[in-house]
Amino acid sequence: MNDLQLDDFKTTDENAAMVLLVDDQAMIGEAVRRGLSTEDNIDFHFCADPHQAIAQAIRIKPTVILQDLVMPGLDGLSLVREYRNHPATKDIPIIVLSTKEDPLIKSAAFAAGANDYLVKLPDNIELVARIRYHSRSYMTLLQRDAAYRALRVSQQQLLDTNLVLQRLMNSDGLTGLSNRRHFDEYLELEWRRSLRDQSQLSLLMIDVDYFKDFNDSFGHLEGDEALRKVATAIREASARPSDLPARYGGEEFALVLPNTTPGGARLVAEKLRQTVAALKIPHISPAEGSSLTISIGLSTMVPQPGSDCRQLISAADKGLYLAKNNGRNQVGIE
Repeated sequence: MNDLQLDDFKTTDENAAMVLLVDDQAMIGEAVRRGLSTEDNIDFHFCADPHQAIAQAIRIKPTVILQDLVMPGLDGLSLVREYRNHPATKDIPIIVLSTKEDPLIKSAAFAAGANDYLVKLPDNIELVARIRYHSRSYMTLLQRDAAYRALRVSQQQLLDTNLVLQRLMNSDGLTGLSNRRHFDEYLELEWRRSLRDQSQLSLLMIDVDYFKDFNDSFGHLEGDEALRKVATAIREASARPSDLPARYGGEEFALVLPNTTPGGARLVAEKLRQTVAALKIPHISPAEGSSLTISIGLSTMVPQPGSDCRQLISAADKGLYLAKNNGRNQVGIE
């Protein structure tokens, strides 16, 4: 439908009409003008030059076009087709005015896109009735299209709002990573998918080393900033859309790696460990002049019938315990 809005018209009266007559004969224009002059809410415009018809229609936005068929320099049927091919006029009702009641001409007019056919000059009562009928139909069309557009906008806004709410529900407020609830749901889904496909599923459990000492020494605001920097590094380590970085709780994070071998997961873990160390976030532990580091536990499994994704978490936790117990700032594998 075209871009016309109901606000473009002078009145919203259902009987209101904006009429454009395109006819090379001024006498016809004057006759139609007089016939419509006593009618309420019918605004009349006359165009004697058919080459200006499209431009004038775009300017005045008629609700009905009265189109003469025989004009010098331009065939009326060709002009009807031009109206239908222009986005601004393609839906405006067109009443063709002809000098004769010829079935072949009438058929050609309707084939070109005309909505109605009258022999000129028609009886004024009939002309007014048809103008009002087609104008009301067109206004209804515009109202329907406006309602559809508003509905589409409303639906899109609702969809956007729901997506935002979903992201908020799934996100950790401090780091922007997935929260624990979303992690649990996602790991369960990936565990089931890996069970069906008999594919490898890897999990990294990540813990910030000596984080209590960091908070005690630098304060919770600096601690929060450190967690955000670690979270950014974990997010950047998630190379694929299927990888899920999450805040597991406190200073502990997780990274779900579907379809990932133990070797592939080890490469991701080592790169992540080195990335955090390279941030050189000042720390006092294990000694003055240290930098903040992370320890990582790694586990890879191919789920078996009757198994549970908690087994993968437990194995990754054991790997994390090994990394912590062996001196921290390393990757542990159970």
